[in-house]
Amino acid sequence: MPARNQVGEPAENSLEDLDAAALTYAQRRSLASPDELDSLRDDMVRHCLPFAGRLARRYRGRGEYLEDLEQVARLGLVKAVDRYDPERGSFTAYAVITISGELKRHFRDRTWGVHVPRRVQDLSLEVGHASMVLTSVLARTPTTGELAERLGVSEAAVREAVESAAGYSPASLNAPVAGDGAAELGDMLGDVDGALEAVTDNLTVTDLLMRLPARERRMLAMRFYGNRTQAEIAADLGISQMHVSRLLSRALGWLREAMLSDTPPAWESGEARSAHAGMHVAVDRDGTAIIVRVRGEVDRDTAERLRIGLRHAVNTEGAASVAVDLTGVPLIDAAGVGVLLDAVRAGEAAQVEICVRGAQPYVARILAVSGLAGVLRRC
Repeated sequence: MPARNQVGEPAENSLEDLDAAALTYAQRRSLASPDELDSLRDDMVRHCLPFAGRLARRYRGRGEYLEDLEQVARLGLVKAVDRYDPERGSFTAYAVITISGELKRHFRDRTWGVHVPRRVQDLSLEVGHASMVLTSVLARTPTTGELAERLGVSEAAVREAVESAAGYSPASLNAPVAGDGAAELGDMLGDVDGALEAVTDNLTVTDLLMRLPARERRMLAMRFYGNRTQAEIAADLGISQMHVSRLLSRALGWLREAMLSDTPPAWESGEARSAHAGMHVAVDRDGTAIIVRVRGEVDRDTAERLRIGLRHAVNTEGAASVAVDLTGVPLIDAAGVGVLLDAVRAGEAAQVEICVRGAQPYVARILAVSGLAGVLRRC
């Protein structure tokens, strides 16, 4: 049936002024009988069908068949015709709003493969349209800031809309990813989380660390969490790098043994640790001279054993001098220096001369730096 002009009359041009046709339709509707209303309404809708088709074609190329979009646009046109009131303004403007709203609602509710909030869906469509316009104007892909400025929204909202656009037509996990079709997309996603297997070990190590002395815990934290070198740790704690290496090895060995046993072994301290560390003190007498031979490292863990030996030598009846033989001592720290200074004071109180001999270069340097070399006489 040919299109009609001014509602009910054949039209030669499909681009007639819809506002004029709508006013004529409204006037005739007010005077028409109930039997004539349906005919006038049908004629008005048919007259506006080309206009609805043009609006539908604006949304083609977005994954929907054009025939489906035209049906949605025609539904919006019918609503616009039924709800039109000449006193509210232009019919064309009202029809554009109504039909476009129906098309957007169709895309929003029927075509998205993943649920996305409506505001984001609408903004995603606007971002896509603005991107095409700006690409044509700028002869390049627009930036996020340019899109945000054109749409009057924040850059974060634009990024959210772009990311959400992927939910419009999500890829199938069963889609083939190889030429022979043997592998599917779902096979490429996900993997065994190795961290899950380490959860129990992490919890166990955390509990065991709390059983270590504060100094060992601090050293482990500085080494493995602070990424500090042994030299840096030694400088911070005021001990030698060799001592740091030994303490770290002992702490790690204890952790390893505790992890492999049902009952964690006790952390040894005091003299028990000194014995395992290999520090030995031997006291010999040659007339009125007492010789204290020390073998092994002298540090905070072993210093008390040396203190006891020196005090015993100084308090030996008839002793006139005590010679501390450091030939077998590769390392001495601040605790060892303090023990030697304590022995000097005890010797002064007992009128017993204290001297050292056989100090290795590293130990001699420690004694010199600490000022003890000027107090202790060399034998």
